[in-house]
Amino acid sequence: MDKINLKNKLSMFSEHWSPKIIAEMNDYQFKLVKIQGEFVWHNHEDTDETFIVIEGKMKIEFEDKTVELNEGEMYVVPKGVNHKPFAEEECKIMIIEPSGVVNTGGTESELTASNDVWI
Repeated sequence: MDKINLKNKLSMFSEHWSPKIIAEMNDYQFKLVKIQGEFVWHNHEDTDETFIVIEGKMKIEFEDKTVELNEGEMYVVPKGVNHKPFAEEECKIMIIEPSGVVNTGGTESELTASNDVWI
């Protein structure tokens, strides 16, 4: 496997809320995503989800609190917990989750992205 340059990979797409896979480790995928605006309330019943901010800042809203993440920070959303990510300005993040996880969980939305898109 060759090394992966995150900035180069991020320059390969411009759409928001559309995760792109850049690597796999065991059954887990590393996905780059550009986000802006509000996502949908959703959860992942069977898995935790890790958010790592590469550039910009974002927030994750929960039913009882809101967590702000800045560049270089990460947060693990426990499985089954309803959450809604959002970013006022474009934010570039990495998500780590098992292979096959749909970005909107069990919630169907116009923001439901194609799964297993590699760059």
